[in-house]
Amino acid sequence: MNTLTKKIKTLLLLVVLGCTLNTHAQDISERQLRRDIGFLASDVLKGRGTSSPEEKLAAEYIAGQFKRYKLSSFNNSYLKPFTYKKPKNPHDTAGGGENLTAYNVVGFLDNKAPYTIVVGAHYDHLGLGHDHNSLDANPEGKIHNGADDNASGTAGVLALARHFCSNNKTEPFNMLFLCFSGEELGLLGSKKYCDNPDLDLKTINYMINMDMIGRLNDSTRKLMVYGVGTSPTWVPLLDQYKSNFSIKKDSSGIGPSDQTSFYLKDIPVLHFFTGQHSDYHKPGDDIEKINFRGEVEVLKYIAQLMEQTFILPKLTFQKTKTSEKDKVSFKVTMGVMPDYSFEGEGMRIDGVTDGKPAAKAGIEKGDIIIGLGQYPVKSVQDYMKALSNFKKGDATIVKLKRKEILKELALTF
Repeated sequence: MNTLTKKIKTLLLLVVLGCTLNTHAQDISERQLRRDIGFLASDVLKGRGTSSPEEKLAAEYIAGQFKRYKLSSFNNSYLKPFTYKKPKNPHDTAGGGENLTAYNVVGFLDNKAPYTIVVGAHYDHLGLGHDHNSLDANPEGKIHNGADDNASGTAGVLALARHFCSNNKTEPFNMLFLCFSGEELGLLGSKKYCDNPDLDLKTINYMINMDMIGRLNDSTRKLMVYGVGTSPTWVPLLDQYKSNFSIKKDSSGIGPSDQTSFYLKDIPVLHFFTGQHSDYHKPGDDIEKINFRGEVEVLKYIAQLMEQTFILPKLTFQKTKTSEKDKVSFKVTMGVMPDYSFEGEGMRIDGVTDGKPAAKAGIEKGDIIIGLGQYPVKSVQDYMKALSNFKKGDATIVKLKRKEILKELALTF
């Protein structure tokens, strides 16, 4: 065992031993979130790249916590391996490279009920920036810790596992806690799990997914909830359950995270998300930027919302329309991160990638794009449809508002 491996193993042991042994007294706490995210997003795990030794250590940490909460395992292990071909480029699930193994982590709260609620998140991230979809201008060799994406969601799964294990009062549903690998490579882990589940998928009531729930904005308090159209129960339930969040609902069951894999198996889903930020898929997504108190509030809201479903029968599934942004394809990119929570007219920029066309054109964070060439832009969907009309080498004019001042900037793809 080399020195680095010993160091990682020691850190893993210390974090686990630092947890309170009496799980029956535990609930959703800021202190425990700090421990879980602190371990998962530490530099020693080198960004938890899919199939890396460090990602395997993250899986073992999650499995250790599941064991501590006395969750059941399948086939005598919390780790459920799957194989895949290494993609030639990010989000290319056709693969074509070498065969690799990764692990989903599975824990089961068995209440001997006929139906089961799934709570999931992905625990992989971008590793050292190579072979992944980093938005850093020069990502190679930089640790992408992914504190928000998605150590925050993984810590959320652990928090809800603690909550429901310690407060279990023979709920009318079982609970399946899942942490997926390979999400950053195209939802690999959740797809593989749904193709080879431990339970009959017809017995799944619904799936809760958490991806990037660690950066709640204390000023706007916006919480995005996707998938509300996947069951006729969701919108009335969300509307009647009051909270101090500004809830932004999206009906589509298809999106860029693991709830999609379950929706495609005709399972109702909800996906929770606190919003994009300029550190998305960059080395700057670190633990000191996590809003821990905000995440505690989000998790308590999710737990209480789930508890409202305990008195309801199994939810009815319904198909949703695929949003326009999922239908278009792109030959080019501007290198900007949209602010998906922006509710004004146009597309507000939440981040600009160095060295990409937008940065070279002088576009800045906070700018609101209102036109791309001949195409007006009134929303993110309009922007994506407009972008799909361009190819590499095309030149255009970007119309935008910067602090209410109208500007036109020349851009070349």
